[in-house]
Amino acid sequence: MGRMERRQQQKQQQKQKSSRRIGTLWRSKGLMFKIMTATAALIACMLLVFNIAVLASDVSKLEDPAPQPTVIYDQNGKIASTIAASDIKGVGLDEIPKDVIHAVIATEDQRFYKHHGINYVGIARAFIENVKSGEVVAGGSTITQQLAKNVFLTQDRTYTRKLKELVLTKKIERTYSKDEIIVRYLNQIYFGEGAWGIERAAETYFGKNAKDLTLSESAILAGLIKAPSVLSPVKNFEKSMERRNVVLSLMQKEGYITQSEVNQAKAQKIVLKSKKATDDYDGKYPHYVDHIIEEASEKYGLNANEILAGGYSIYTELNPTMQEATEKTYANNRLFPNSPSDQLVQSSAVFVNPSTGGIQALIGGRGEHTFRQFNRATQLKRQPGSSMKPLAVYTPALENGYDIFDELQDRPLNISGYTPLNYDKRFRGEVSMYQAVIESYNVPAVWLLQKIGLEKGLDSVRSFGIPLEKEDETPAIALGGMHEGTSPLKMAQAFAAFANNGVMVEAHAIKEIKNADGETIGKWKKKSKRIMDPVTAQKITYMLKGVVQEGTGRKAAISGRDIAGKTGTTQLPIQGLDGAKDHWFVGYTPEIAGAVWLGYDKTDASHYLSSSSGSTSAVIFKEIISKSQSVLPDKTFDLSLLGSKYKKKNQSVQVEQEEKQETEKQETEDKAQEQEEKQQEKEEEKQEKEEQKQEQKQEQKQEKENEKQNEKQNEEQKQDSGTQQGNNGNSNTTGNTGNTTGNTGNTTGNTGNTTGNTGNTTGNTGNTTGNTGKPTQEQQPQTQEKQQNQESTQSQATQ
Repeated sequence: MGRMERRQQQKQQQKQKSSRRIGTLWRSKGLMFKIMTATAALIACMLLVFNIAVLASDVSKLEDPAPQPTVIYDQNGKIASTIAASDIKGVGLDEIPKDVIHAVIATEDQRFYKHHGINYVGIARAFIENVKSGEVVAGGSTITQQLAKNVFLTQDRTYTRKLKELVLTKKIERTYSKDEIIVRYLNQIYFGEGAWGIERAAETYFGKNAKDLTLSESAILAGLIKAPSVLSPVKNFEKSMERRNVVLSLMQKEGYITQSEVNQAKAQKIVLKSKKATDDYDGKYPHYVDHIIEEASEKYGLNANEILAGGYSIYTELNPTMQEATEKTYANNRLFPNSPSDQLVQSSAVFVNPSTGGIQALIGGRGEHTFRQFNRATQLKRQPGSSMKPLAVYTPALENGYDIFDELQDRPLNISGYTPLNYDKRFRGEVSMYQAVIESYNVPAVWLLQKIGLEKGLDSVRSFGIPLEKEDETPAIALGGMHEGTSPLKMAQAFAAFANNGVMVEAHAIKEIKNADGETIGKWKKKSKRIMDPVTAQKITYMLKGVVQEGTGRKAAISGRDIAGKTGTTQLPIQGLDGAKDHWFVGYTPEIAGAVWLGYDKTDASHYLSSSSGSTSAVIFKEIISKSQSVLPDKTFDLSLLGSKYKKKNQSVQVEQEEKQETEKQETEDKAQEQEEKQQEKEEEKQEKEEQKQEQKQEQKQEKENEKQNEKQNEEQKQDSGTQQGNNGNSNTTGNTGNTTGNTGNTTGNTGNTTGNTGNTTGNTGNTTGNTGKPTQEQQPQTQEKQQNQESTQSQATQ
């Protein structure tokens, strides 16, 4: 082949390659065009469908809401309560301050006036968060979306519900103006303390109409929307003020107010004038229903608006007999310490079924109830005191080889500056674990935790479902020393594991939820886990039963019924005062477990507990169980895994305890007798001193009388002496007279008689002698009188 032919062949091949590339490119562009066209068509179809859905949506419910009541059923399937939101008081735009609207927009939806119902930036941000987490955790909802969700939908975080929400949102935006939307939103939203809508909120918190709200008050109410029960200024004033300050900062950032206005609002004194909104329960058991609403929101995605207006049927674990017993107990003020006029001693109680986890009864506080108030049975967090010992110390100790009657040290302990003391500030050298538990000794518990290792104690607490913070990881956890604390519900759930042979079942109130059409939208699925070996559970029960029989929980005992439990008292954090901040009793029978807490919402030098938990919370526990006995089978604890050795050991311990009690009783009686004898001696000494005083007074009186008598006698003697001297110059006859006078005296006068017969001169002598006899006669009556006085004094001393 020639050179020219090869060149022509190469050119022809290049032309063919070029043609193939152009064909490939053309075909590729055609495909892309087709894809783009198809995509555009799909989008157009989706938009068409979306708009058709929007056009077909009915949002007329916003015009005249007609809520359907929700029915609550007890564990027997009988109606227990009905609830509905029938107290919404709507107001117009001209009655809502601009500050309220601006505060809500700055807090909930900064681009409210700029978007058309959907904040695409927010949705994109939420979508990224959801992708990262692998589930729907964020929503990016606008105010319009919230309104659609509150009125028409559930709180489920699913893409299907989100799509429905977008359709309704667009319909609302096309139907109503921005002002109409914000007004409907503010009239529908829940602000806590039983207040629905901005008008009721203003009345409830500040005792005024919405139109009269100040900037600071508007910021407070706007801040409540996020979490009404937690941020309520009535229950958590400091948190509410912190949230208000956040709202004010957001308002300034959005340009609604100046820094000067922010400062003025923060400086304003907030005066709460609570005008209670009407409690909308038509039925009973408001505290239990409060918790149902919380649980429906947390576990099943329903909000309060839906529950109150959605016509749901909610089937629960409520035991009506036990709930009524709890409410009657809490209505008896004599069971609770006296309260000062400015703050009521608060308390809460909750009871669960150990085998099912079903909440049988619950009460969240004392005093007047308001809708969805702070629930101290489930939302309260307080240090549990010594009721933590079985969870943090004795369960892990038994699981790691210790036994009930092993000896524990009760001597001074110093762990890096931490020096625990027993309640009586005494040390006993060594005590058995059993004695340490029933008498609630602190030092042996801390010592034992150090022996088994702090980490094992912390792991044990966590396994019981009680969350811990970094600050809780100290030896003080043995005594319930926690940075924040835990709730009565968590403690009741934990102790229920002991009654259920070591298996803990998650506590719950709701069994099933059906919508207005009878469709099940939520159902309880049992969640349980083994916490400890069954033998360990029975050993704990053995000791906690002793607490009630012969220890610090004796006042929880009911004759003929098996009860186990643990008292708990937390230290008053105020120096110089002897008292407590919290009282606990967490106990159980074979078929029910419960926790009772008692204390002040705000503890200070004027508001604290002065008695012990054994005389308050234990008594309340006993009262509720006593009133519920008709629905509680009379069972005994199953301790069959312990064997006979514990019974024998317990008998010897009981003998020692009885001997100890008898010794203490004898010592008490001896002390009482000794005190009585001392008192009697004091009385005798007092009587003797009184008699001596009387004798002294009598002697002084007699001496004064004697002195007067002597003065009188001396005066008479002087008179007699003058008469005799005047007669000395007379005749012999006169001497005879003196003679005669001498003879009438005492025996001494005889001398005068004899001498008087001798004549004149001698007669004078007799006369003088006669005078000498006369004083002797006058002294004789005085001597007799003194003798009588001495006899009288001796008689008085004998008496």
